[in-house]
Amino acid sequence: MTTALGEKIKTIIQANGPISVTDYFSLCLADPDHGYYRTREPFGRSGDFVTAPEVSQLFGEMIGVFIVHAWQRHGAPADARLVEIGPGRGTMMADMLRVIERLAPPLFDAMSIHLVETSERLRDVQQETLVAHEGRISWHDSFDEVPQGFTLIAANELFDAIPIRQFIKTPTGFRERMVGVDAQDELSFGVGVAGVDPSLLPAQASSVPVGTLFEISPARQSVMTAIGDRLMQFGGTALAIDYGHLTTSFGDTLQAVRMHEFDPPLAHPGEADLTSHVDFQALAETAQASGLYLNGLLHQGDFLVGLGLLERAAALGRDRQPNTQQMIQAAVDRLAGEGEGKMGELFKVMAVSYPAVDLMPFRPVD
Repeated sequence: MTTALGEKIKTIIQANGPISVTDYFSLCLADPDHGYYRTREPFGRSGDFVTAPEVSQLFGEMIGVFIVHAWQRHGAPADARLVEIGPGRGTMMADMLRVIERLAPPLFDAMSIHLVETSERLRDVQQETLVAHEGRISWHDSFDEVPQGFTLIAANELFDAIPIRQFIKTPTGFRERMVGVDAQDELSFGVGVAGVDPSLLPAQASSVPVGTLFEISPARQSVMTAIGDRLMQFGGTALAIDYGHLTTSFGDTLQAVRMHEFDPPLAHPGEADLTSHVDFQALAETAQASGLYLNGLLHQGDFLVGLGLLERAAALGRDRQPNTQQMIQAAVDRLAGEGEGKMGELFKVMAVSYPAVDLMPFRPVD
């Protein structure tokens, strides 16, 4: 069993030798003919996974509350750019805009709205979702195209889809993990010759056993640096929400999801979503190296509850049918709860700003 993209990747490997995990990751998601995001509708019940904005309107509403709060803390500048990078189906932006219009009409009336989206198919979906705001939204292929000015940025599940490099501990040190073709003509993992800069490895690197994996993502760092450069120049705040870990560590987090089930990462190239956990410590260090203020890092559950999720859910459920109230409660539990199938602990939230402002619900960082 293989896929059209799998055959294409095998041909590339047979012609040129094994490819890096980064190149494999990029081909799976973005190959112009067979890439996952070019050919499929990944989101929602009929897709391969459900993102937080699709679970409940409460998620996007809380992000909207945060955006208004950040704008106010920055002194309520008259001309703001609201930017979402990787806007999915447009659901989160629709929910954010409803809250911004209600809480801060001056911001809503004066700001421009920008969606950074490379997929033509998803742009069409976003235009349908956001038809009420037709004429106010600009689409861009890259973040660099967003016009200059004070900027408020939201990115939900952006960084997990940006490729990683993997290195595996061998008897001669860490070597890059590669994708090749085995004797059965199947894609398989192997070890290349490239090493990793020792300064990037956590302190205990010398004591971990052979076979241990370590991941870095220069591509994620370059996106964070671009955001940093932008905020340093024009001021603003960026919010990143993703699943990952708060401290740099070892381990293999490369994973594929197909039809709401985990799938071996090499099994269905182009037909499964490929992601990996985000190293928030590395992301925060990159932001700080750009000169940004780190407002803080929180679990998604603590972030949402701190912004008023429970109060908003209670208001939404008031005078509703019991089954509606149960659905709202189930959504709150999924978004903010802990344990399997829930997002509250697995997902992390990072906010960075320039100039430095204190933002709820983060505590000031020493």
